Amino acid sequence: NLNRFSSFVRSGVEAFVLGDVPMMAKIAETYTIDMGPLGPWWKESPKPFSCSIEDPTKQTKFKGIKTYISYRVTPSHTGHPVYRRYKHFDWLYNRLLHKFTVISVPHLPEKQATGRFEEDFIEKRKRRLILWMNHMTSHPVLSQYEGFEHFLMCADDKQWKLGKRRAEKDEMVGAHFMLTLQIPNEHQDLQDVEERVDNFKAFARKMDDSVMQLTHVASELVRKHLGGFRKEFQRLGNAFQSISQAFTLDPPYKSDGLNNAISHTG
Repeated sequence: NLNRFSSFVRSGVEAFVLGDVPMMAKIAETYTIDMGPLGPWWKESPKPFSCSIEDPTKQTKFKGIKTYISYRVTPSHTGHPVYRRYKHFDWLYNRLLHKFTVISVPHLPEKQATGRFEEDFIEKRKRRLILWMNHMTSHPVLSQYEGFEHFLMCADDKQWKLGKRRAEKDEMVGAHFMLTLQIPNEHQDLQDVEERVDNFKAFARKMDDSVMQLTHVASELVRKHLGGFRKEFQRLGNAFQSISQAFTLDPPYKSDGLNNAISHTG
């Protein structure tokens, strides 16, 4: 009996392995797994593309009652821009999580209730959305998802709502997603497969523990830099400023370039 809260159960893999997933009459989508020199991997996308995110712009609706930031999103294979809000990215992220339970989907940048329209926050969010989008477009499976294509291409409000509903009614999710997989025909040695699975389990466990440890240490450092370390760096900066001021007291020998560099360091 497996823990019903384990990822193996929640992802639908257990139901698929036990044969509890009924076959669908028609499967319109397929994702191929090839056997490479280092083991199984996803088949590369037949039509790779990239996508730019630019021009974050403050906009309003309902006669100014609601304010939001929109981004110009332009996929390279169409060249036609669409405009998306953060809530649209969030919708896509949740659809990806729901459908691809066996694929790691990176988090979006976090939501923020205050300071959403400050220039620094907008620029930082845009950079993080670009990193997120680069991962999506380079992934051989996620980049082919119909809901992702809808996100990138639909510019009409009415068609957006229709495509959104269609993606939310997708039946090939969870355990049913396994039915879309095309696996290699080569015979696999059972002992070799078990060894690969055991190695990956050990790697995943170690990686999980290590990332948690790194997150904890980084959080502690951030806290210290916002507290005691911040004051120490301010003292260091004041010392550099003092040296800069001292150089200005000796005009015949001062170097403006050096003095400006010292002042900037402070």
